[in-house]
Amino acid sequence: MTETYDDIRASVRALCADFPGEYWRRLDAERGYPEDFVRALTEAGFLAALIPEAYGGSGLGIAAAAAILEEIQKSGGNGAVCHAQMYIMGTVLRHGSDEQKQTYLPGIASGQLRLQAFGVTEPTSGTDTSRIRTQAVKDGETYVINGQKVWTSRAEHSDLMLLLARTTPRDQVAKPHDGLSVFLIDMRDAIGHGLTIRPIPAMINHHTTEIFFDDLRIPATSLVGEEGRGFRYILDGMNAERILIAAECVGDARWFIDRACDYARERTVFDRPIGRNQGIQFPIARAHAATEAADLMVARAAGLFDSGEPCGPEANMAKLLAADASWQAADMCLQTHGGFGFATEYDVERKFRETRLYQVAPISTNLILAYIAEHVLGLPRSY
Repeated sequence: MTETYDDIRASVRALCADFPGEYWRRLDAERGYPEDFVRALTEAGFLAALIPEAYGGSGLGIAAAAAILEEIQKSGGNGAVCHAQMYIMGTVLRHGSDEQKQTYLPGIASGQLRLQAFGVTEPTSGTDTSRIRTQAVKDGETYVINGQKVWTSRAEHSDLMLLLARTTPRDQVAKPHDGLSVFLIDMRDAIGHGLTIRPIPAMINHHTTEIFFDDLRIPATSLVGEEGRGFRYILDGMNAERILIAAECVGDARWFIDRACDYARERTVFDRPIGRNQGIQFPIARAHAATEAADLMVARAAGLFDSGEPCGPEANMAKLLAADASWQAADMCLQTHGGFGFATEYDVERKFRETRLYQVAPISTNLILAYIAEHVLGLPRSY
């Protein structure tokens, strides 16, 4: 049996009740950032869930963080506006210096600072992280950074960014992922001094951007851990990311299922509720079964992560199954609503667009399948 975090879930639901569908629809139309919602989450301590109590956080595990994000999605909100603050945290906690932790973690826990930007993906490398071109060159007590990142969400609404850059050329290392380093950058000092942020208009209101580095000079103390070992440092963060986003997908799926059930009970066509028809019932039932199965894998992955056990396969499968379940539920919910599903006032089309992202990001479904085939089933590498 695993902890269900009923008290935390109830508190999150109560908070989300103050931010109904109208709030999210307005922001979606305006492409606005939910400042009030993020502030409320921060003041309630939810965004500091993974920060140790010694630094002002709650000191909870990934399973509790997953419960928080699931409830946000299940309530009709969007935890993607701030979820990176949770999964980025692991890299700083595990590999950051005492000075970095003392300098930044209390401010993040209190809400004075936001760490919500994660600079990894580049236009030419995609998911092949070993081929990123952004370089950080040591120059005395500083590093000089040049390059570009893309799909870096929330950069305009974050004070700090975790950046992955190459410190040793790829052709000079033994393994492709060697020579990558992680930096914790204070963007408040960097913007206008070598760092430029440009928004990317997209199908969903995800506040995503591209970032340009032109001779950005940062203190050498910005380096997290040892130079050249950055890819290893972010692997745990990637597992955390997949678990937390899987939990969000479970929340989305449950929102779609609840909405579909409510509509199917109330909508009358041919003098009978449409929910009496098996053509409506069976897709909802299948979506429910898929969601419950995905939730079990999320719980298993989170349990392994919190126990300090390897969880790469479980984290990837949790993300795969939950993303599939949420998309199945989204399609079912839209179909159940018929034409009304396309009307913004029902929120179905907004959530439909939002949950579609997770077939592609932060890791595509096909890449997870390739990982499972090679690393779990022992099949030849396909890429």
